[in-house]
Amino acid sequence: MSQPTQVDPRGLRFGAAITSAVLAISLIAPVKVAVVLLALQTIVFALGGFGSLQRAPYGLLFAKLVRPRLGAPAETEDARPPRFAQLVGLGFVVIALAGFLSGAIFIGYVATAFALIAALLNASVGLCLGCETYLAFRRFTPAKA
Repeated sequence: MSQPTQVDPRGLRFGAAITSAVLAISLIAPVKVAVVLLALQTIVFALGGFGSLQRAPYGLLFAKLVRPRLGAPAETEDARPPRFAQLVGLGFVVIALAGFLSGAIFIGYVATAFALIAALLNASVGLCLGCETYLAFRRFTPAKA
């Protein structure tokens, strides 16, 4: 059985900080600007969730600019929970985009705010709500023999 892909948790927090900034700006910017920012964030979440966290834009930025200055991490973590979290974030941002584009502006703001809260928790204290949800699902799912 192969080992799951491992990721540097500092990179995840770095990505969450950038995501927080994008989402915060989306909340205060005019709707047209918010739609563009959310569309870009949708791409970032999709690349991280369906592809590789290390090859997603914020992962590449961390690898090129930040990690060389920090050195190797003391520990790494399984990439599956944060990839799931990226998909949860993708869901919220897609709902936000749908809200803004359909004229349901309130829905757009609420979904963006929920995604922002999750990103801020991850960036500030390392609490990944999507990761915790993934782990809870795993605990309640019967193990395969």
